[in-house]
Amino acid sequence: MRLPTALVPLRNGTFRTLWIASVIGWLGTWLQNTGAGWLMTSLDPQPLIVAMVQAATIMPVFLLALPGGALADIVDRRVFLLGTQIWTILAASLLAILTLAGVMTATWLLALTFAIGIGSALTAPAWSAIVPELVPREDMVQAIALNGIGFNLTRAVGPAIAGFLILLGGSSLAFSMYAVSILAVIGALFAWHRGRRFTGLPREHFASAMRAGMRFVRNTPAIQAAMIRTASYSIPASAPWALLPLFVRRDLGLGPGMYGLILGMMGIGGVTSGMLLPFVRSKLSRGGTVIGCTLLSCVGMAILGVSHHWIPASVGMLLFGLGWTSAFATIQAAAQLVCPPWVRARALSIYQLAQNGALTIGSFGWGWLGGRIGISDTFLAAAVTGLVLMAIARSFSIEAIVRPRSSEADKAALLPEAPAPEFVPLLRKARGQIMEIAYYRVQSEERIAFLKIMHELHQIRRRAGAVFWQVYEDVAHPEGWVEVWSMESWTDHLREAIRMSDDDKRLLAAVAAFQHEADRPSRYLAVDPNEYLHTHATDRPERNDPPGAPLKPD
Repeated sequence: MRLPTALVPLRNGTFRTLWIASVIGWLGTWLQNTGAGWLMTSLDPQPLIVAMVQAATIMPVFLLALPGGALADIVDRRVFLLGTQIWTILAASLLAILTLAGVMTATWLLALTFAIGIGSALTAPAWSAIVPELVPREDMVQAIALNGIGFNLTRAVGPAIAGFLILLGGSSLAFSMYAVSILAVIGALFAWHRGRRFTGLPREHFASAMRAGMRFVRNTPAIQAAMIRTASYSIPASAPWALLPLFVRRDLGLGPGMYGLILGMMGIGGVTSGMLLPFVRSKLSRGGTVIGCTLLSCVGMAILGVSHHWIPASVGMLLFGLGWTSAFATIQAAAQLVCPPWVRARALSIYQLAQNGALTIGSFGWGWLGGRIGISDTFLAAAVTGLVLMAIARSFSIEAIVRPRSSEADKAALLPEAPAPEFVPLLRKARGQIMEIAYYRVQSEERIAFLKIMHELHQIRRRAGAVFWQVYEDVAHPEGWVEVWSMESWTDHLREAIRMSDDDKRLLAAVAAFQHEADRPSRYLAVDPNEYLHTHATDRPERNDPPGAPLKPD
């Protein structure tokens, strides 16, 4: 039987297993999220404090996104994910035990919600980064959307189930079921036999890996545009998340069952949105899709702001959910498509940093505003803010072009000479930076074309790890140009080749037209003269090097 377009990624067995496990885990997450929000309305029913439950969930992502992404890139992602799930199940179990014992306080609830958020913060970039390992490239966009469908499917039923559990056994029962749901994720990760990929190079150091990730994002405009677009959507969209529990309880005068129902309407909207996304994407560009989703979410928040009954409030949350899933799936897919495997978790972690940082700031901001002008007026203010930010952010394009591989990508610029034999055993242990120099000959009529290539090459070198880059023109011979860049270490220099995308290699093939066989690139190891002389001081009297010969390490 042929699968519907929206479900095509499920034909991949490993993705299907992990997706089902993640759906169970997300269901548990909604039990915990709903139970925590409702419990706080009885422990400390102030708008800012209730909003802090959502902020405590998101803030760890804001704080730990980059370290988590770096770890996910330099260690085995399966082992890393198992570690994060063990941490989360321990925090979830403690949350359930304290609540069941009747000793839970607002402070403990926020602290343990924050601890669970740490597990989520470390899990998110690694989980996002494994998607391209599980499905072919043509299925990737819909696989991301399918994750959104699963997330929102659980959002549709999770809060309603949570409301029933809270009525049956209190928030402690919802927390206990959350801890049990994590076992499904741990089991699926144990069953996944992930193939290892060897580059022949030493593993990156943690601090260096984080710096490389930041350099990549800083020199990739497509990811920067996606970060701006997701932040502009997330700031206003955080208002319902932060204030809905208190709005339902205080303004609508309803109980946990109706809270779960209203929140579940957002999940229904999210599932519907994800199923319709393939059709919408066939009609609209990525940017147009995000604009349409933003309009739906803003209309939903406006309806929520004028609602005094659960029926219009449910309609508002349905429209809000229709925009939520497709907006985030579309923007994240745009970011993920331009991330190569070596830096994917780090780049996506920084992207998620922008998304969750905006959600955190929005949660605090709307919570503060809700305490001053009222929750209904705050929803209206969020809707207007969303429209304004949408208009401002639309100029940042997320229409990244992904070209098919061609033979041009296999061409390369001239390679430098191999290192001298006596340096080979020392280079990998060397602590100094590596300076690289490429030589070019450019005729006057080619200058503009050459400099355009250099402008793009600057970003490529930086993305690949260069800590310094500059191009120079020979003042005595105007046709002579040199490109100079530095890498943190010899192993970082060796990683340059595996960090180049096909588009990067096409540009290197274009710049090769300005190189001549006689002008091969050069590489130099940075040396501290004082340290070098001190290290070799005892050897100097015994050397019989000819005058002017350079000192050679033993």
